[in-house]
Amino acid sequence: MIQIFITGGTFDKEYNYITGELYFQDTHLPKMLLRGRCTLDVDVKTLMMIDSLQMTEADRLVIAHNCQRCKFDQIVITHGTDTIVETAAYLANAQIEGKTIVLTGAMIPYAFGNSSDGFFNLGSALAFVQTLPVGVYVVMNGRYFDWHKVHKNRKTGNFEE
Repeated sequence: MIQIFITGGTFDKEYNYITGELYFQDTHLPKMLLRGRCTLDVDVKTLMMIDSLQMTEADRLVIAHNCQRCKFDQIVITHGTDTIVETAAYLANAQIEGKTIVLTGAMIPYAFGNSSDGFFNLGSALAFVQTLPVGVYVVMNGRYFDWHKVHKNRKTGNFEE
């Protein structure tokens, strides 16, 4: 079984057409898994629904604690892309043993429809978590990166080594 932990980020944001603001209501993960005809055994748990720029060390501690206590060896975490690398480093330094942890996110909210990269990134994360060895990884743009060999290129919006 694969554990999916939700932390928020652009992945799960909604758009208020009147004010133009992005906000959180509920996760899109169950709909995404259903739409993608996912046949994997997954357990989805929402840990928090926040923008990653608002994420604190206490929030990262909650994520690490849940990863350590998780009874499954494969974990996918949805996360905002602005601080996904920092959380990956935090988890790697928390020395969570015997687990493959993949963090993924989206540059465009799933609620925006076909223009969102979230659907593709989720599928990639689910595939990579099943095939990569124990460790912490960031999966974006169809690629996986070791937690300490990745950064977000703020000019292109892509992740790279």
